[in-house]
Amino acid sequence: MKTTTNRTLATPVVANPPIEAPSSPYSRIVRASAIYDVLVTFPFALPGLAAWNISQIIALHDSLALTGSTPHFAPFHLFFVNLMGSIVMIWSALRIYKPEPLFGLFDGIARMLFSSWMLYYLLVHNVSGVLWFFIVPESIWGVVQLYGYRAGRREAI
Repeated sequence: MKTTTNRTLATPVVANPPIEAPSSPYSRIVRASAIYDVLVTFPFALPGLAAWNISQIIALHDSLALTGSTPHFAPFHLFFVNLMGSIVMIWSALRIYKPEPLFGLFDGIARMLFSSWMLYYLLVHNVSGVLWFFIVPESIWGVVQLYGYRAGRREAI
């Protein structure tokens, strides 16, 4: 018995498809939040830069005479800083490459969690007031993405 293979012309697979412009205002918000994350998080992802970045944050705390305390970072602490920075960089790359609404929803949820944890440590454990410089934009991005996702869902109905 002879078998034949049905061969049809297929669309060629592009190894690295180009990054497309977001198709909706909400997708532009998702991409913009990811670009913000890259700018803020990149120094935390690399060992040498993380230590320098933390020293700059501590210097800001000292120069503004903020309340709360700043810890000494040992290599063990920096490992977790680098780990978190690396994860955020990968998550950001995904949202830059493919700024889908579902990613914006999950990012908005994560931002609200991060903001809550920062606020908790600020209020309960008396960490440096420099956290306000992180809480405010994190919360704004979270609210904008959650509201944008909800508004987009209402328009789709």
